[in-house]
Amino acid sequence: MERMLEKLTVESFAEEMGKAFRLTQADVPAMDLVLVEARSLSARSGAPGGRAPFSLVFLGPREPVLSQRIYPLESPSLGRLEIFLVPIAADAQGVKYEAVFN
Repeated sequence: MERMLEKLTVESFAEEMGKAFRLTQADVPAMDLVLVEARSLSARSGAPGGRAPFSLVFLGPREPVLSQRIYPLESPSLGRLEIFLVPIAADAQGVKYEAVFN
């Protein structure tokens, strides 16, 4: 089941906090990215018929570091999502990736 990204909101991800999203892409090893943050980027409720912008932060393993691009992520409850990920930080826990939705 592939969900239409434009229909998802920050609330769509509220139940997914702390859960793993499986990344499977032919040119990178399969890995889990854990959703560690979901936050609204605006106090507004979104344009009529639209949504308020929001950000998601995922934590992945220290290696390999994924390059900035679109990756397929799968969640049991949300299905397959094609999400543009940007590496934003790395520490002993792993690498953090951000996805921004406008």
